[in-house]
Amino acid sequence: MTPLAVIPFRPMNPKSRLSGILTREERERFAAAMLTDVLEAVTAAGCTPLVLATTPYSVAGARVSVTDADLSTALNTLLADQAGPVLIMMADIPLATKEAVTAVISSGADVAIVPGRGGGTNAIFLQQGSSFSTDYYGQSFMKHCRIAEDRNLSLEVIDSFRLYVDIDEEDDLVDLLIHGTGESAALLRSFGFQPVSMKGRVSVTRPSP
Repeated sequence: MTPLAVIPFRPMNPKSRLSGILTREERERFAAAMLTDVLEAVTAAGCTPLVLATTPYSVAGARVSVTDADLSTALNTLLADQAGPVLIMMADIPLATKEAVTAVISSGADVAIVPGRGGGTNAIFLQQGSSFSTDYYGQSFMKHCRIAEDRNLSLEVIDSFRLYVDIDEEDDLVDLLIHGTGESAALLRSFGFQPVSMKGRVSVTRPSP
């Protein structure tokens, strides 16, 4: 059965922690470009995408459902009606590829989880959507592992660089600029961003207008 790929997305004023280096309009364009990269990856992997947006939005190649509920409530309401396989992927994982997504949805476990930076959860694959409930924010990776254990669901943790890299902070842009080949990386480069070495580490720079 074709997995449903649910992608939560905030179209308006997203990525506030990047407001020091991107204007609101730029952040909205950047978030939309990252969503496009994620949609391309899940579609290429054979999933049927559903964008779960916080405000009305349209995007080519995907159905959009609008909700004003918090993330976990919105996802759990949707999961309750899903008897088949469901992939939940965040919209800010622009290094996602067909191969990386395929590795997740090919898991034989009841639940496959891809951890994100700082204890977060970047993707969850469920053999049966209604068997699980999400609990995002905070140390969501540990919470999701515990939920699987409490429900006697088999669990696989997927180690994936491509799906681990999420974009929230300025320093997160480094990996996207170095490894990205999609629309969001191209947009950052068009804004003038480029990686630069600083005291042994790589950061990003953007020339002043």
